[in-house]
Amino acid sequence: MNANQADLPVRTMCRVLDVSASGYYDWIGRAPSRRTIDDAVLLERIRTIHAESDGTYGRPRVHAELLERGVRVGGKRIARLMRSHAIRGVSRRRGYIVTTRRDQRQRPAPDLVNREFAASRPNQLWVADMTYVPTWAGFIFLAVVLDVWSRRIVG
Repeated sequence: MNANQADLPVRTMCRVLDVSASGYYDWIGRAPSRRTIDDAVLLERIRTIHAESDGTYGRPRVHAELLERGVRVGGKRIARLMRSHAIRGVSRRRGYIVTTRRDQRQRPAPDLVNREFAASRPNQLWVADMTYVPTWAGFIFLAVVLDVWSRRIVG
């Protein structure tokens, strides 16, 4: 409402928002609540811990560090404060990598064995698969051809 006071009277904005004008003015002059003050103090501690970790600590480690320093506070409260102030940890886990993307306009490859992966003799049914192995130098792609009857790699 403060931003729009130049354009509209406060009483009109209060009437439209279904708020009493006296309640609005009382809210403006009110001192911050005890919880708001505690949240501000806790937020500074969270920012300090986050900065000391070079911005890597997320909610679980910040929570553990606060407990170590003797501050008892819930994890959900820490998460709320970190989320509302855009404080994030760093995840070192690798994300899920999609190696193939099917073209939705194309029909899928036909199922030549009708999902029946059983053979009565050797060299009757072969199946193939391809995967990738991550290495320091990049990905190595591995293709395997398997005989269903003996379950041995044939190629």
